[in-house]
Amino acid sequence: MSTAGITVPGAEPRVPVSRPSFWRAPISARTWGETMHLTLNFFVGLLGFIYVTVFIVLGIGLTPLFLMGLPLIAGIVVSCRGWGSMERARARLLMDEVVRKPAKFRQKTPGFTGWVKSGCADGTGWRGALYLFLMLPWGIFTFTMAITLWSATLVTLTYPFTQPLFRLADQPGAQLSGDGPKAPGDDFYLTGPLWVTATVLVGVVLLFLTPQLIRGLAAVDRAMVRGLLGPAFLSKQVEELTVSRAASVDTAASDMRRIERDLHDGAQARLVSLAMDLGLAKEKMDSDPESAQRMVVDAHNEVKLALRELRDLARGIHPAVLTDRGLDAALSAVAAKCTVPVAVTVDLPRRPSAPVEQVAYYTVSELLTNVSKHSGADSASVTVRADGDRIVAVVADNGRGGANPAHGTGIAGLMERVRGVDGTLKVDSPAGRGTTVTLTLPY
Repeated sequence: MSTAGITVPGAEPRVPVSRPSFWRAPISARTWGETMHLTLNFFVGLLGFIYVTVFIVLGIGLTPLFLMGLPLIAGIVVSCRGWGSMERARARLLMDEVVRKPAKFRQKTPGFTGWVKSGCADGTGWRGALYLFLMLPWGIFTFTMAITLWSATLVTLTYPFTQPLFRLADQPGAQLSGDGPKAPGDDFYLTGPLWVTATVLVGVVLLFLTPQLIRGLAAVDRAMVRGLLGPAFLSKQVEELTVSRAASVDTAASDMRRIERDLHDGAQARLVSLAMDLGLAKEKMDSDPESAQRMVVDAHNEVKLALRELRDLARGIHPAVLTDRGLDAALSAVAAKCTVPVAVTVDLPRRPSAPVEQVAYYTVSELLTNVSKHSGADSASVTVRADGDRIVAVVADNGRGGANPAHGTGIAGLMERVRGVDGTLKVDSPAGRGTTVTLTLPY
């Protein structure tokens, strides 16, 4: 099972758009869906432009009469949300472009006046109105380009079959220059085997070139839908920060529970046992000094074990080697304990912030633990490098693959930890071909 493309946090969930090969593009469903979308742009733009322009201009003209002008503008702006919903549905149906819904319209103050104020200040509605306004000139252009390109392709490809029809107009073929048969001069017609063949070759070129031009025009359409009809940038940022904060709180609470559990089941239990042994030794100090001495020796050994457990617990909270020597030394120490040979490469021009460094360390450590326990690999690698203002860490192995966060492999928990520092975690784990996990964190 492949889990490629699992990322955290997802800025915008989008359905991957299949890209047909160059040679299959003329017959692919994607090409014709995009063609239909570009053709319909003109009709959507015409209706939308009239709707927005006429009523908003009318509202502005009636603004002195408050009870008619501003409410009309507010109603038009809010109704543009409905147009946006239809356009998102059209983009999803014809171009496989899935865009999240913007935040719902909220009336900030009660009453009719509050609704009018909220409607006139609705940023999502105004962006929808701008989309409809721009769609008319853009729709004219895309309609013209789509119809012209496919018409030219069809005409040139079928020219050997349509050439005889020109004889009905007393012409040997399609005329490229001159004044026609009534005013002969420097007339040039596409006739003869050479020019007919050349025309067909032009049609073949257009057959494969047109889908690429259609794809480029559709890319502009996609950008308009995402930018004007999707959530506003700030609202997306607020949503992601809210999710990130919740993930940080959950991760901190989970770590606290783990530390409490380790202390309760480990060092605390040993110290309680130690106190009881020392109490018994104290009671036997006078009556049975040899037995008391043996109990003190056993208690001394228990103290050593408790200290070791506390030291391991402290190292688990924040290892000293990470603080003193950075990621390179810390990850090398973790790799040395892995049951699978691990090659570690760390190339960072400077140390990242402490929280990011700690998240990188624990994430890579847990991934190497997964490699040891679940992968069945005989080799693995860890590569940490800088990419602009971000850190990219890649943990790869040649094991059995098939890692899936939904099946309790521990990756889901790592995703929560990474989410807390605005990072992403991508898992590529096809069955039988190893696992590659890419961690991206801000510096």
